[in-house]
Amino acid sequence: MGARAQSAMSWKMSQKPAWLRPHGAPWKRGAERVVYENPWIQVSHHEATAPTGRSAQYGLVSFKNLAIAVLPLHDDGTVTLVGQNRFPLADYTWELPEGGAPLGEDPLDGAKRELAEETGLHATTWRKVLDVQLSNSVTDERGVGYLALGLTDGATGHEGDDTEEIALARVPFAEALAAALAGHLQDALTVAMLLRVYHMAREGALPDALARVMLVSTAPVAGEPM
Repeated sequence: MGARAQSAMSWKMSQKPAWLRPHGAPWKRGAERVVYENPWIQVSHHEATAPTGRSAQYGLVSFKNLAIAVLPLHDDGTVTLVGQNRFPLADYTWELPEGGAPLGEDPLDGAKRELAEETGLHATTWRKVLDVQLSNSVTDERGVGYLALGLTDGATGHEGDDTEEIALARVPFAEALAAALAGHLQDALTVAMLLRVYHMAREGALPDALARVMLVSTAPVAGEPM
């Protein structure tokens, strides 16, 4: 095994180190009631006992879908991003193709659907590269991230739902990463996935030719909406 391949293996843990063990008592749940529900979330009020033994009240937002993010990485080292207006913060964001997969669905099927619907792209190679908890102090939402390679355009183009007006931009990976580090891309899954795949490129977990073109920051690629 070469030095580069050994480096790629160095960040993989075969077992958890001792410091990752839980400490203290867990939260204990008491009476609960649902205060709001729609097809996507449920908000519930809980009487609880904290790890310190103190009584507490807790509001929990439960999600009915698994959050999915896809990083579509083209052979020339560019990525396709999605631009759209978001309701909660009343802003416009550029982010990876994202969506939700029902909890009983294979997340990979959800990832393939979201990529096709939002970008019109299809991939021949899929790698699950990220598992995260999103805002775990108030929600139980979990997210997964997939790297999509071997991209081709579909016959129909992107198809958003009736509330989405989507723009697409294909930009150099290094430029997207720089935008995230500068705070111009703030979607959490987008930032996490860009950093994750950057780490993979640096550690030899991607084909050498692809890693080289990904990490080139000097060759501009037009980022105009597609």
